[in-house]
Amino acid sequence: MNLGLTRRAALLAPLALAACRGGAAASYDGAWVGASHERGHLLRKPAAPAAPSVTKRCAVAIVGGGVAGLAAARALQRAGIDDVQLFELEDEAGGNARGHRMAGMACPLGAHYLPLPGPDAHEVSELLHEWGLLRNQFGRTVADERHLCHSPQERLWMAGQWIDGLLPPAERGSVREQQYRRFADLVAEASRKLGFALPTRRAAWTGGHAALDAMTFAAWLAAQGLTDSGLRWYLDYACRDDYGAGSDVVSAWAGLHYFASRHGFHAPGDESAERDAVFTWPEGNAWITRKLSAPLGERLHSGLLVQRVQVNRHEVELDVWSASAQRSEHWLAQQVVLALPLHVAVRVVAQPPAALVDAAAQVPHAPWLVANLHLRAPLTDKPGAAPSWDNVLYDPGDSDRAGRYALGYVDAMHQSLRPVAGPTVLTAYWALGERDAAALARNRQALLTEPWEAWPRRVVDDLARAHPDLPAKVVRADLMRYGHAMAIPAPGVRGSAALRALAEPEAGARLYFAHSDLAGYSVFEEAFTLGDAAGSAAAKRFRS
Repeated sequence: MNLGLTRRAALLAPLALAACRGGAAASYDGAWVGASHERGHLLRKPAAPAAPSVTKRCAVAIVGGGVAGLAAARALQRAGIDDVQLFELEDEAGGNARGHRMAGMACPLGAHYLPLPGPDAHEVSELLHEWGLLRNQFGRTVADERHLCHSPQERLWMAGQWIDGLLPPAERGSVREQQYRRFADLVAEASRKLGFALPTRRAAWTGGHAALDAMTFAAWLAAQGLTDSGLRWYLDYACRDDYGAGSDVVSAWAGLHYFASRHGFHAPGDESAERDAVFTWPEGNAWITRKLSAPLGERLHSGLLVQRVQVNRHEVELDVWSASAQRSEHWLAQQVVLALPLHVAVRVVAQPPAALVDAAAQVPHAPWLVANLHLRAPLTDKPGAAPSWDNVLYDPGDSDRAGRYALGYVDAMHQSLRPVAGPTVLTAYWALGERDAAALARNRQALLTEPWEAWPRRVVDDLARAHPDLPAKVVRADLMRYGHAMAIPAPGVRGSAALRALAEPEAGARLYFAHSDLAGYSVFEEAFTLGDAAGSAAAKRFRS
């Protein structure tokens, strides 16, 4: 795909797109928030570390304070190892699950929900039981409803009205309904014959899985004769939602895994179908990461850039730059858990192992934009389904429109159960993944270099299709940009021998890798399980 001056020019063109519907382009107050790309980009031009101002020691150092790093810290603490120091680049830990506030209202800067854990997500289930979000009652697992998404949960804007749920409607007996049922049967068949699990490490990897991993999901759908526009739109949306890129980018394994590892796919009218319950909070999954961070106290060091990790025979050296103190520090640790994206880890580790070099080259990452829009008043709603937590706009497939990257918005005040609608914050998500490295780079560069004013105009313009009164009610727009938000499970990624090697450290290792990248895609269950495993392995090695 080409995002240059061709049919994809809508995203990267100047502000013509934003102004095309409403005449003169609107302007908004706001800013980029939540991350400092300048700190991370210091690794692009590595220089010899300055003479350290101080040298410190610890038992275990964790580099990276996302979900995996926090899970590793928890595992080490539970194993009785207290001398754990965690280094986080940003001012707040949480990675893709950080939060924000606008006008006193909490809102997410990234991941915003957690599904109820399935039977294979043992570590996540244990965590939620520990916190009281799950409990055993009369032989059943019951969730604390105060933390579940309140109804109505989701709706779709289509043909000038809101429709309950996210699946485009299908007339009884129509080709669309037949294709829905055909896809549901194929998902069930794949689950029964091959097996899928979340986290993926709990499922076998067979030749059948490898065959699915060798082609795109779009190619597999076409081979099955699944061409209905409504079905293909929904499946493309699902891929962008979980993987950051569309069905023509991710593998067929990833496309099927989305459904087969969790809840299956249910055609309209399937009486066995139940809407999936999810945990959510106004600040999104920042509620979780802040709770995981709290026990670390002063052992969580934010605003620190780890420039080099050198594994020696008896210890591991870390060269660290403190952004707040503007000084270099030298740390010595017995064990290190590297909870960093692979493309960062390969720059940090001195003499990186071949598996890390290979894996970093194999795994593409999707850029993301998260836009929080503070509204002075509630929106005037259109006919159909009632305002919901998750609100998605159907895209008819116009590839020239930049909004094809949009995934809709969530309402931060939905969980408040206030009796009268009022000011709120809408959090809109754009997944900017593309098929080839050049297109990804152009999208990433646009996020980095285009004027801030361009982005809220694009976001508001897209949502105004369903909410014409939105532009006049936006008070402020705070935007979070992720240049490398999440790993894309493109063909060949899930079956990578390099990823498998990194996730299974050799006996006696001092360096452990823990990040959702090792699973080839980014969801909480993968990151937490990989972090827990790395922390447990480091604890076992430390005690031996």
